[in-house]
Amino acid sequence: MKKLRIAQIGIGHDHAGEVFHSLLRQPEQFEVLGYCTGDGEEERIAEMSRRYPGFTKVPRLSLDELLALPGLDAVTVETEDWNLTKYAYIAAERGLPIHMDKPGGLSQSEYEDMLRLVKKNGTAFQTGYMYRYNPAYLALSERIARGELGEIYSVETHMDCEQPASKRAWLGHFKGGMMYFLGCHLIDLIFRIQGVPEEIRAFNSSTGFDGVNTEDVGFAVLRYKNGVSFAKTSSTEPGGFMRRQLVVCGSRETVELRPIERYVDLAAGQMVTDVRSYPVNVGWHKESLVTTTKPFDRYDAMMAGFASLVRGERENPYTLEYEARLHRVLLAACGESIDYKGEIKL
Repeated sequence: MKKLRIAQIGIGHDHAGEVFHSLLRQPEQFEVLGYCTGDGEEERIAEMSRRYPGFTKVPRLSLDELLALPGLDAVTVETEDWNLTKYAYIAAERGLPIHMDKPGGLSQSEYEDMLRLVKKNGTAFQTGYMYRYNPAYLALSERIARGELGEIYSVETHMDCEQPASKRAWLGHFKGGMMYFLGCHLIDLIFRIQGVPEEIRAFNSSTGFDGVNTEDVGFAVLRYKNGVSFAKTSSTEPGGFMRRQLVVCGSRETVELRPIERYVDLAAGQMVTDVRSYPVNVGWHKESLVTTTKPFDRYDAMMAGFASLVRGERENPYTLEYEARLHRVLLAACGESIDYKGEIKL
């Protein structure tokens, strides 16, 4: 197995440290050559080095030095959200395979320009939607594909947390606030299961807590021919992390992942998912069947998957066209006026 020579662009994304440490934890997959900061991120070096000591164990480079590394096989792009597309495009100009964290930048046109260049290069591209690699979700996806749940008529999703006022103020960088920041994961799940909705209505709002007026509560309804689905995300909910959930309702069975993740070893980043199953005719008072996954790390499978894409060992189930359409659906859920059903030319 070829070990990939990889480097990271940026430390500003919320997942930058975890992705970088995942690369370091997998020396059989990756040789980590170094990292560079994105625009405006230099002041975060000390903080990130304290939180993620791996940044002190490899060279800190300039962007030009990083891109000139001999034998560089791929890059991860983990800048602040508003710079993701900019740096991914720079990497694509060099013909490099790219792992770019979610959700894909603020501009539809710039994101699709970048994807167009990636397609022209014929190189691997992965976005950082870590739920795609959750073992319970993968098992559920297989059951849906086999028709075991019957006809899917609704998908209900939550991804909540409780954040300080400073973080909620930061959400003002994005139209849709929390829907853009974390709701993107939920839109990805709904879209993957049900496809393009007939209608999207955004009800994103602000609690106004602590004098912060950003859209810190996101809610979007996606209407399909046989029902409605929704994505709900909040940055003001006590205990919200434990209420993160995916509920898939079918004509034969309802399956609920709740919480989608809960820590069993916080220091090691090990999580499990609780799966609840409600078969048809279960009755009014019968308990659901509950199972729990084996412990997993939310990043390791994703980054190992990226390595296999770069080496050409498997085909990416998430095509560039899928990523482009997902981005449009997300922007509509954020309240943007956008043609999410229109033709995509990559």
